[in-house]
Amino acid sequence: MTLALIDALQDRIASLDVQGLRRRRRTTHSACAPQLVVDGQRVLSFNSNDYLGLAADARIATALQEGVRLYGAGSGASHLVSGHTQAHEALEERLADFMAPHLVQADALYLSTGYMANLAVLTALASATPGEAEIFSDALNHASIIDGARLSRARVTVYPHNDVAALAQALAASDAATRIVVTDSVFSMDGDIAPLPQILALAQRHGAWLVVDDAHGFGVLGEHGRGALEHFSLKSPELVCMGALGKAAGVSGAFVAAHATVIDWLVQRARPYIYTTAAAPALAHALLTSLAVIDSREGQQRRAQLDLLQHQLSELPLRAGWRQLPSNTPIQPLVIGDNAATLAVAQALFSSGIWASAIRAPTVPVGSARLRFTLSATHTQEDVGRLLDALHAIAKEP
Repeated sequence: MTLALIDALQDRIASLDVQGLRRRRRTTHSACAPQLVVDGQRVLSFNSNDYLGLAADARIATALQEGVRLYGAGSGASHLVSGHTQAHEALEERLADFMAPHLVQADALYLSTGYMANLAVLTALASATPGEAEIFSDALNHASIIDGARLSRARVTVYPHNDVAALAQALAASDAATRIVVTDSVFSMDGDIAPLPQILALAQRHGAWLVVDDAHGFGVLGEHGRGALEHFSLKSPELVCMGALGKAAGVSGAFVAAHATVIDWLVQRARPYIYTTAAAPALAHALLTSLAVIDSREGQQRRAQLDLLQHQLSELPLRAGWRQLPSNTPIQPLVIGDNAATLAVAQALFSSGIWASAIRAPTVPVGSARLRFTLSATHTQEDVGRLLDALHAIAKEP
């Protein structure tokens, strides 16, 4: 027996170690919250995407338990076989109603993950009309968008980050039968927001779909938490919105909201939806409670708390070579650049009881390794002050 294949993998892993790129997991021993026990150590976490602090909310946990009593632990089949339950249907109807102010003839589809949702939308839309399709994708879009574009077999044009002029030129030069512009709303590693009004105007001018990945905007942006579409007061039949339900909503899964005809087409042709077992109906049942909180006075108060904390964290302590990226969202990145230096700062913070992961290539461009601090409405001003104090101390070190 030879271990040549194993040895080759071990060599590749060793090279990642040398470059400071090897990923390692830490194990949490408590519910998602600012105060966690991680690898046996109590820490203050700035690491999750639980923006509204709903992941451990007792009301949502109770709703999840109720969902298990009503529907059991699993769905048993794909949606199109026998796995589509009353809970899934109720959630989709609620999501469609929630997003209706920004879509024409709104409908919604619930999928197991945001990754699957992006694959579903891009592959299905690219196959919707005869002839070649072309996808226009922001350079900093999420990996699920990149993979969805690849799987679509469409021609892919990547335009510079948030460069509306470059996108306009690319659209004008395209002769594709189907054109799809796709962008994150809030970019997950930079925290900035796409200029969606200008992008939508371009898409409409050139007869293109605009697909918005609102994973980090849904629940956070807008008066009612409807996300980037509400933030910019957008409405169009050509809009397709993907929203994550495992971030601000605190549970799991994702949805696509769009014109009812688009949703019908996804049911007919979106392979990541058709050929997978439906998510546990108890999750859909719990999400109804999440949406009730998001679309309430309490939800507005939680978003106001996020705004307060973002302002407090808007000026991080810096040392030579460090750079804070401008962000008006709960994602607050501190670019350090070098992999080893970034890992060292992350470890220094962890040793002081603060957990923030080092983000390196290929998640971010080479040479832009960073700490990505994410805020939750359940953080306090004292929590943020503790982070700032720890960073001040590290920044002063020789």
